[in-house]
Amino acid sequence: MKFYEFEAKQLLRKHGIPLVRGEVAETAKAAKKIAAEIDGPVILKAQVIAPGLTATSVREASDPAEAKAAAAELLEIDDGGRKPKGVLVEARPSGPTYSLSFTYDGTAKLPVIAGSDLAGKIDDIGDEHPNRIVRRHFSALFPFSDYIAKELVRSMGFGGGDLNRMTRIVSGLARLFLKYDLADLDITSLVKLDDGSFVLRDVEADLEIEARHRQRPMLDELGFAKDDLRQVREPTEFELEGARIDAEDPRGIISPIAEFDGNIGLVIGAGGGSLTLTDAVRKHGGRPANYAAIGGNPSVDKARRLTKLVLSKPGVDKVAVMSNVVSNTRADLVARGVIKAIVEMGYEPADKILIFRVPGAWEADAAKILKKYGIEYCDRTVSISEAARRAVEKAG
Repeated sequence: MKFYEFEAKQLLRKHGIPLVRGEVAETAKAAKKIAAEIDGPVILKAQVIAPGLTATSVREASDPAEAKAAAAELLEIDDGGRKPKGVLVEARPSGPTYSLSFTYDGTAKLPVIAGSDLAGKIDDIGDEHPNRIVRRHFSALFPFSDYIAKELVRSMGFGGGDLNRMTRIVSGLARLFLKYDLADLDITSLVKLDDGSFVLRDVEADLEIEARHRQRPMLDELGFAKDDLRQVREPTEFELEGARIDAEDPRGIISPIAEFDGNIGLVIGAGGGSLTLTDAVRKHGGRPANYAAIGGNPSVDKARRLTKLVLSKPGVDKVAVMSNVVSNTRADLVARGVIKAIVEMGYEPADKILIFRVPGAWEADAAKILKKYGIEYCDRTVSISEAARRAVEKAG
């Protein structure tokens, strides 16, 4: 879940991280007032989340009149069917500029800090100047050590008072990254001022989507609506209902649902494997009606409600229930939920389920349930691709 920059900065400011002066303006007139209070060159950033808007969502202004005109333009940007969430008007100090990034290293299976003596996104810097980046891994289980931050900062070329000041900033950001279950925290410009202090100028942050329930108090404090999943476009009613089903039952999880213009309903699981399954349906000529990954041992009722939602979508006549090669989700609970939904809707399960492939716990019980209703069950000897092919073939 992507934060608007002003939200990320509210969180950082609460924890004592030094930031440039600025406020969010909801009108061009308010932007002019903020620029006048800053009394110097400002940068204006439309608060948007749709990708590809970076170049068009930022303006610079040298005086309040220019700020007003720039804000009027920025407030008209199309953010995936939404208007921007205001315009962030900030001072634009100059000086030596650095960057930091906090994320997870999938290979090492550890959080990692990356720093550079250049401004920008660490990934972009790494492509052009890999020798200008230093990295340090740290633990997600144990308290963060200032020693790790000091090692990184020293490797970036800092010493003396600068070393201590930067170490405090890096340590604060690392602890915040862990405390709030962030997936990414990017400081694309961190400026050293003339008085020797440091301020963060440009910030990007993302929350792990699975952590949104645990982090609800923080999200409430920042003003996140409970059904706001920060998608790149306005969510449909179908997608909002999927989010409500997930929120109302804590047992298991339904990843954010995406609605497509297809005819094969999908009740799928296994994280990244669910994306592979969706692609496999397309590869074999099928048209998915949705993306809806379910896992983490969902209750029978959660599987039932999700199945009903998918089958109620106009144009959807049948569903494919599939999961990854290995799954810890109880296959029998998913089977019971899917079948119960179909029976309650007045249909025969065998007429509505294209295929059922959920290898996992209690799969022998699931197989017995499915056999009773005449539904094809695939165990793990049937590949994801083959299961998708059979589903597409049955869908016609």
